[in-house]
Amino acid sequence: MNISTTELQKKLNNKNAILVDIRQVDAYNGWCVKNESRGGHIQGAKSLPTKWTKYMDWIEIVRSKGIFPENELVIYGYDTEESEKVAELFKRAGYNDVSIYNHFVEEWSANPDLPIDKLEKHKQLVSAKWVNTLISGSKPQLYENNKYIVVHSHYRNRDAYLSGHIPGAIDMDTLALEAPETWNRRSPDQLKNALEEHGITSDTTVVLYGKFMFPDNDDPFPGSAAGDIGAIRNAFIMMYAGVKDVRILNGGFQSWEDEGFEVSTEDVAKTSVSNFGVPIPQKPELAVDVPEAKEMLSSKEAELICVRSWPEYIGEVSGYNYIEKKGRIPGAVFGNCGSDAYHMENYRNLDHTIREFHEVQAIWEEIGITPDKHLAFYCGTGWRGSEAFFNAWLMGWPRVSVFDGGWFEWSNDPDNPFETGNPE
Repeated sequence: MNISTTELQKKLNNKNAILVDIRQVDAYNGWCVKNESRGGHIQGAKSLPTKWTKYMDWIEIVRSKGIFPENELVIYGYDTEESEKVAELFKRAGYNDVSIYNHFVEEWSANPDLPIDKLEKHKQLVSAKWVNTLISGSKPQLYENNKYIVVHSHYRNRDAYLSGHIPGAIDMDTLALEAPETWNRRSPDQLKNALEEHGITSDTTVVLYGKFMFPDNDDPFPGSAAGDIGAIRNAFIMMYAGVKDVRILNGGFQSWEDEGFEVSTEDVAKTSVSNFGVPIPQKPELAVDVPEAKEMLSSKEAELICVRSWPEYIGEVSGYNYIEKKGRIPGAVFGNCGSDAYHMENYRNLDHTIREFHEVQAIWEEIGITPDKHLAFYCGTGWRGSEAFFNAWLMGWPRVSVFDGGWFEWSNDPDNPFETGNPE
């Protein structure tokens, strides 16, 4: 059954009705994919891209979003035929009350009086099509610069780059920006040299991505297979240093492959620049070190958030083959990353795109993580903490940081307190 804009407005007041946005996540976040008047999604809609219907566990994803057969569903997207196909899939799965709304672009988006929501800093989270437009020599949406670099991030794994990357992309080892002795960001002088060697100035638009390669904790260096998280670690440090326009390819290399774009194996030479352009760091407030972390633990206006797995949090495992001590920082809030140190299932969709921001915010608010506080995210060494930070930063939360030392630095000082077991 097709419904009108007026009928949809009435359904929005029905608590049993659920609006399902089947467009790509980039459109949901705020990109104007079909030249609509306003980007974003109908307020209250859940993101469930048509692409996901091809997964065997699609219906499990549906239910994990709180969409159940007893709900009244309204499907909307850009294409009527696509909406009808998804509606039919829902009906086959036992969802009997399914309607279709076909007027998003010409009516809902075009009417400023109708509510639309979007990810505040969605322009920093770009699609594979956006990147393809950029490297093809055209000017994509929300890009006003005249110089850019696409960076394939990895940790000591150039084979991940050489086996296939976005044409023209250079590679960057995370070791260029973080020191293996502490896994903290490198010194300002070292960051300046590294960024200049990679051809990056403060006013270069840097597009980063990585390649998810199924990390295995039994490997000597599991992080070498988690380039998707490494890219966001590099992004955080670049933002801290002072790169003004840092962007992440949403979904990483997987999204590039999913679009069927050309893949290159060329070892692209780096062209250095003589001067980064500004003193480093330009954004020192983005990084928190141990003394400030301790102050935050005793403040009612701040939270230290542990973005680790539950076994790490309660001290069953350290999470890393080079960290001996197990446990957690007393007073830190559990911000559950997912299964282990090299996965971020609670912050990512099945296709590695960033999870729907409403869902992340709802989980955080349930445990007392709110935008009115100064929030510092941490993990073992900084990768997962950087990704959680990036989620909050994309939402426009005003005071968010990474506790750079994390559990590694904290646990290396025998004078620092720690806890194990289930919290009381």
